[in-house]
Amino acid sequence: MKEEINHNHQLLISLLKDIVTTKKGEGLSALDEAVESAINLILAQTNIGGKLMLIGNGGSSAIASHMATDFWKNAGVRATAFNDSVSLTCIGNDNGYKHVFEKPLEMFGEEKDVLIAISSSGMSENILRAIDVAQKKKIRIITLSGFGENNPLRTKGEINFYVPSMQYGHVEVIHHAICHMFIDVIIAKNLKANRKVEAL
Repeated sequence: MKEEINHNHQLLISLLKDIVTTKKGEGLSALDEAVESAINLILAQTNIGGKLMLIGNGGSSAIASHMATDFWKNAGVRATAFNDSVSLTCIGNDNGYKHVFEKPLEMFGEEKDVLIAISSSGMSENILRAIDVAQKKKIRIITLSGFGENNPLRTKGEINFYVPSMQYGHVEVIHHAICHMFIDVIIAKNLKANRKVEAL
């Protein structure tokens, strides 16, 4: 068992180093640059009255929910996740599950918003349909994906984070870590700004 534990541990460490980040129109970029760009995008849009929206299925839905709460509660960023059970079951029943994120984005998405789309496979139809709506509404997009390197979600965002692994658990852990990085840096930035104000 220790061998399997150590192997898993080493895989996670290597995956953190192997995250592939791309920025639209620029191709590959360093992780720190992509994270900084994502944070700057989120803050720029929410500072002009936009909101951050997060979507995902299954484990990615749990990440979306957790992170949306942390964004508004801890980082002071207006954020929401479209995964309320009533909405999901209503839209899924009436329109089909492939529309569960597309419909809320059509109703609530605005041009100044940012969408974080999380999908381990990068192939979920409901996520890709939501991306189509976001693009039409000129909503800014950040994607987090994994599995196959040619997954369609990987190139859909202004900033894209890809985890080169075929294991759900590993992809989800890294996606969660990336989102926490966004939040933790924003919190640190806010604390620094508050200290400067207090020092005046």
